[in-house]
Amino acid sequence: MRRLAAAAAAAGGILLLAACSSAAPAPEATEDAAAASGAYPLTIDNCGTEVTVDAAPERVLTVKSTTLETMLALGLGDLVVGSAFSDGPVPEEWTDEAADIAVVSDKVPGQEAVLGLEPDFVYAGWESNLTADGAGDRAVLADLGVGTYVSPSACKEPGYQPDPLTFGDVFGEIVEAGTIFGVPERASGLVSEQQAELAAIEPSTSGLSALWYSSGTDTPYVGAGIGAPQMMLQQAGLTNVMADVHDTWTSAGWESIVAADPDVIVLVDATWNTADSKIANLEANPATAAMTAVREHRYLTVPFAASEAGVRNVETVGSLVDQLGDLGL
Repeated sequence: MRRLAAAAAAAGGILLLAACSSAAPAPEATEDAAAASGAYPLTIDNCGTEVTVDAAPERVLTVKSTTLETMLALGLGDLVVGSAFSDGPVPEEWTDEAADIAVVSDKVPGQEAVLGLEPDFVYAGWESNLTADGAGDRAVLADLGVGTYVSPSACKEPGYQPDPLTFGDVFGEIVEAGTIFGVPERASGLVSEQQAELAAIEPSTSGLSALWYSSGTDTPYVGAGIGAPQMMLQQAGLTNVMADVHDTWTSAGWESIVAADPDVIVLVDATWNTADSKIANLEANPATAAMTAVREHRYLTVPFAASEAGVRNVETVGSLVDQLGDLGL
């Protein structure tokens, strides 16, 4: 269990709300009430790395769209000195703010590029972003005065990886980020808004099965049973045909997918692997063209940046339900 040595204001109430949509608890407060105001230092067990934050970070590098969008959703775009490895454009509501943020790299930046920004903190979407071959080893960066934080949904070690990922975990990261960056009340408000939005969504009751098709042609990469795709499909009332695979995403064979014959296919739309290109491949292959979803053109689309755990997941669930309605399902 991740430990937050000092928690956000009202975190207890927000985490209670989060638990309503999740069997897994969000980050746990373990210290005195004085810390609830966002006092420092904070000590966080993040994916098995102990992180101490002595003061609210002021110069932040984000790696991956999910982390940039969390900062923007918390109203912290002015702290972001650079972003990297974006998976697509930010939602329209944040376009103007994001336009002022320097793009450091289309992929994971090297440590030299990172240090050139003089950040005091790196907020990464994946553990693999923070390695010696990537933005920098976490211990090395800490010795240089640069704090690090990885989205807890991306933790891979047993005991840290959400199993399965739930909206409680997603909301818990928002609370934890709000505490780190000194805006616990904003985080509390954001979670309350997302909880209300999630509660207002009426999931499908049609008993439909779905394939979450992320990428790949010869060997498709699909949403499995414990990650963000499973979380969103389940919340939308869809049964994931790969739910029995104990992983976040997995490589699958077309033979097993054809045998599963999903009622609908969720297509992740990325600039490097568009939904339209996936449709063309599905319809050109005689085997996949015979599947019910392909034959009936039952496609739902999700932007890549919204397909990983983050502040856009609630909106994505609503979009999936709306798209089902548009298809008459």
